[in-house]
Amino acid sequence: MQIIKTIEEVRNFQLCTGCGVCAALERERYAMEDVPEEGIRPRVKEGAPAASGAAFHACPGARLEHDFDKDDRALNAELGSAWGPVYEVLEGHASDGEIRFAGSSGGAASALALYCLEQRQMRGVLHTSVDPEQPYRNRTVFSRDRAALLAATGSRYAPSSPCTELQQIIDAKGECVFIGKPCDAAAVNAARKQSPQLDENLGLSIAFFCAGVPSTSASLQLAAMQGADSPESIRALRYRGNGWPGVWSLDYMVPADEIATGGEPRRRTLSYAESWSFLQRHRQWRCYICPDHTGEFADIAVGDPWYREIIPGEPGSSLIVARTPRGQQILDGAIAAGYLTVTKREASLLPRSQPNLLAARGSLWARLHTLRLFGAAVPRFSGFTLFPFWWRELNFVDKARSIFGTVKRIYRKRLRHPVTGASR
Repeated sequence: MQIIKTIEEVRNFQLCTGCGVCAALERERYAMEDVPEEGIRPRVKEGAPAASGAAFHACPGARLEHDFDKDDRALNAELGSAWGPVYEVLEGHASDGEIRFAGSSGGAASALALYCLEQRQMRGVLHTSVDPEQPYRNRTVFSRDRAALLAATGSRYAPSSPCTELQQIIDAKGECVFIGKPCDAAAVNAARKQSPQLDENLGLSIAFFCAGVPSTSASLQLAAMQGADSPESIRALRYRGNGWPGVWSLDYMVPADEIATGGEPRRRTLSYAESWSFLQRHRQWRCYICPDHTGEFADIAVGDPWYREIIPGEPGSSLIVARTPRGQQILDGAIAAGYLTVTKREASLLPRSQPNLLAARGSLWARLHTLRLFGAAVPRFSGFTLFPFWWRELNFVDKARSIFGTVKRIYRKRLRHPVTGASR
């Protein structure tokens, strides 16, 4: 088994999540860049100082370690082994109709962030938005009001590295909100243990459920399949939102030499299911061996309540999970202040909304052991229950597939060897 000891090895053995925490904690050494076939990745700056170790110890590509108090009687004991810390599960939505419509699933994350800005006097929200110059890419923004939050609503199924800008939270004159993927929330949780000022200023962390991060090239390929023959022709690209679950929508320009009257704008749309069916085939390798798809390291996690059929035209709804006492307190405050409307409180909503994740957690046990056996690199996961789900949730065929499918990927993706670009 490969023993990973540096950020460079995390990146070269395809374990990087692209969160950007390395560039935040060791700013003189690392910068982030988008590698279209892989994702956002760190590079060592020219003339950079030696690594201090701070970045590596916060890197979710290298390790994820649960340290919550499992004896806390307020936690849901039945859900803990499969779903991490859970204080409460509810279904609801943003009370603000515009935020609810624009959000991917009921706008709960934006509503919580807005409550923190307006009622708890937090200084800003660090999160991901579309890059206006290259709409197929993301950028990290620090929003201070409702208009800025609204402009950044909707899921972005493309690489993002919100942890890169953690300095904005550190420099803020008060508490702030962080919103990101589960791996981003885990990185922030680890980074706050090294930075007293980050710990003091991080008023709330929100994670959204995540099934993996497709590459930039995946978005460009899908856009090309729908008519956008070059990245420069793309004027807007939205993955979800503006309805539930929303549609993938592409605005692009047809070149002037193809239209007698000059360039012409076009729009193409795909259903959420159609677009994700393509994009998910281009997820980074680290997502295939991730134990946390539901934001277990955040204060609050939000996702879709897939436990029921969505009626066409139905307004958005959110599954909301309080994962820390701080998260529970802020969730209760947002509800009391009218920022969130609750439609159901029931712990079983979480497993019912993500029925495949128990089998995925079981498959992970076999994948990790197979990778170790064949000498490939694996992250260190501590505090996660895996084997019982492999034993209980998978039938014989799926058990075999979890092993032999991993062997095929080891050779196809060259997982035993350091690479400068991830192979498909």
